[in-house]
Amino acid sequence: MKIIKKILFVLLIIFIIIQFDRPKKNVSTITSVNDIANHYPVPSDVQPILAKACNDCHTNNTRYPWYNYIQPVTWWLNDHVVGGKNHLNFSEFTSMRVARQYKRMNDCIEQVKKNEMPLPSYTWIHKDAILTDVEKEKLIGWCNAVRDSIKASYPADSLIVPKKKPA
Repeated sequence: MKIIKKILFVLLIIFIIIQFDRPKKNVSTITSVNDIANHYPVPSDVQPILAKACNDCHTNNTRYPWYNYIQPVTWWLNDHVVGGKNHLNFSEFTSMRVARQYKRMNDCIEQVKKNEMPLPSYTWIHKDAILTDVEKEKLIGWCNAVRDSIKASYPADSLIVPKKKPA
């Protein structure tokens, strides 16, 4: 029994120590010049959908829940945000090459259609982020409009993401 108490005490100390290791928060009050909304219209009925289901992981401004203050949850959430922004960051959308922008809109359409976005791990807590069929249609329609706008503005060969050459 004494060894169990020692193990629990060590675990408690470790738990307390890790509370002081915090990644930088993804919070910005400045709208980037590369924000998608600065270049492609976001309809008023799509803005709330993006706000509740996409922006926390796919912009430079995350709304953090109360449980973000507890490690190791902070690391887990940070990993999701960093991964989401690496794949698609609406705040820096137009800083990507045109082919990548076009591809990301295709990806959005496919992932929403397949119910892969928002992630189930996000919707477990954020029940309001579960998209209705109507919301999915609106979001897909907006992604199609952005994609069509890109397609209309650039030559077809600039919309192809080059394949990586084998090393």
